[in-house]
Amino acid sequence: MSPAPSTLREDVTALCLLPGLSGHEERVAAWLRERLGALHMASHTDRLGNLIVTLEGDPTLPSVMVFTHMDQLGFFVRKVEPDGMIRVERMGGVAEKAMLAQAVLLCPAGHPDVPGVITVKSHHATPPGEKYAVPTTPEIRIDTGHGSKAAVEAAGIRIGTPVVYLPRVLPLANDRLAGTAVDDRAGCAVLLDVTRVLKDRRGGPTVHLVWSVQEEFNLRGAVVAAQVLQPDIAIQIDLMLATDTPDMADRGEMALGGGPGMSLYSFHGRGTLNGVIPHPALVRLMERTAEAEGMPLQRSAQVGVLTDLSYVQTVGGGVASIDLGFPMRHSHSALEVCDLRDLDALARLIVAALGRIDPDLRLERDA
Repeated sequence: MSPAPSTLREDVTALCLLPGLSGHEERVAAWLRERLGALHMASHTDRLGNLIVTLEGDPTLPSVMVFTHMDQLGFFVRKVEPDGMIRVERMGGVAEKAMLAQAVLLCPAGHPDVPGVITVKSHHATPPGEKYAVPTTPEIRIDTGHGSKAAVEAAGIRIGTPVVYLPRVLPLANDRLAGTAVDDRAGCAVLLDVTRVLKDRRGGPTVHLVWSVQEEFNLRGAVVAAQVLQPDIAIQIDLMLATDTPDMADRGEMALGGGPGMSLYSFHGRGTLNGVIPHPALVRLMERTAEAEGMPLQRSAQVGVLTDLSYVQTVGGGVASIDLGFPMRHSHSALEVCDLRDLDALARLIVAALGRIDPDLRLERDA
């Protein structure tokens, strides 16, 4: 694949450096609104916080909602100890085995952000029985250096203050990068790239571009947007589990740098019994588009994966749905890894697929 455009790298980097815990996505949305304004694209935000752009098109064609989520997982403060140590509850699927000694950022409303670190017991004082134990979130503490509850509270930190992993981006070799909340700020950048191309299009279906909220908190925002927009087709942009490392090799054939991916089956199965089996007409659309564009299209079928498309597909009389995505390593850790070339190819796939939606695309299941 060709090197990714510098604009895409800049967008992914900027987005990964913005904190935006579920329910607190305002900084991410503000950055996106500014970029959309520079493109002379009108947008609006609904009550939940979803950022929406609508490009009107041919009313005889099925309307499409293309969406991705702005929020990230993390923690909420639940208690400040007298010594200034901070206790938290996790928000979303935090990988607890990856928490200890991680740098974090606390984001108190109306105050500057406060850096901190998740404490870890000194190795020299850790008995053998504890060395391989993984603490749960309620057991950890965050040290901000303040030294007292009064000093922490003077910094604006209270019960309910959002906490995220310290936003960082590390450029890696071969157009790859490691970043905080690549899931799904990379998707946000892809959707912005799609918008840049679509703003000058002529013809085609009505397309709703949605940057949604609270995906990591039980898949909330996109459902609200879909209830209002009532699309005929929904295309979700999110990560695909890369399976090209030894620990993931038996899970599939999704390779970093191997191009965009398409999910043929997802099912969570852990507490949330939901998932997506894509509409066959959309599977064919993506396969034919990728072939026409001369690009690879990887396939995924996974248990343990869930996106808000799971609920969007049931809105109204049912929405023809498909999950598209980019391969990503180390999901839900403090630094996730993606390949910018996959993101670029994914944006081009979506634009091309939207351009192939015509009166011959039949969504009826008896077609």
